[in-house]
Amino acid sequence: MTNETTAHMNQVLIIDDDTELTEMLSDYLRAEDFSVQAVHDGETGVGAALSGHHDVVVLDVMLPRLSGVEVLRQIRQHSQIPVLMLTAKGDDVDRIVGLELGADDYLPKPCNPRELVARLRAILRRSVATGASGGVDERVVGRISLQPGRRVACWDGQLLDLTSTEFNILETLMRHAGQVVSKADLSNEALGRELERYDRGLDMHVSNLRRKLGTLADGRSPIQTVRGIGYQLLQDD
Repeated sequence: MTNETTAHMNQVLIIDDDTELTEMLSDYLRAEDFSVQAVHDGETGVGAALSGHHDVVVLDVMLPRLSGVEVLRQIRQHSQIPVLMLTAKGDDVDRIVGLELGADDYLPKPCNPRELVARLRAILRRSVATGASGGVDERVVGRISLQPGRRVACWDGQLLDLTSTEFNILETLMRHAGQVVSKADLSNEALGRELERYDRGLDMHVSNLRRKLGTLADGRSPIQTVRGIGYQLLQDD
């Protein structure tokens, strides 16, 4: 494999102490044209995730030395690299905490390698598509301004500290400002995948985004829930 080919491969960091699972996932990802590094404890994982050498992180919740939740907390203090968390099947607490701390997506363990690849490609596709223009094009809705090429979003001129997924959701809502966007459409456009039954991940991301945005003059959030349908970004100042 040439250096040129390697340079164009997406760099995945797996942080998981299950060496057998890690080897299996690594082999599968490499066969799908990903470059993979795997580490097996939380402390090493934090350093690797913050090295700037990777495009996306696959992070297990149960880790030695530092828990996956603490690893994510430390990563988010310094970086908005996309993070997909692996949680125990049916463990809603870990999943919810991970999303609240800024995980971009999650999968229950044991995970299907094909599904993992699909989720990773969806995360990366959105990041690449949003930044592909590379220009300084700007969208403004009310007090929100957004530059997709630079992946920069502001409220009243103040920089917003958004995860990759939160940025994608905000960009999608801004493109449809004043319109109701169904949850299914928002999941497809912002998360790059179909909305799954009983999946509350999208709602958690929107809730996190609301907390980071300011409020309108009347105290409302600019992102309104339209019960039974989806969300609407208001155009009011």
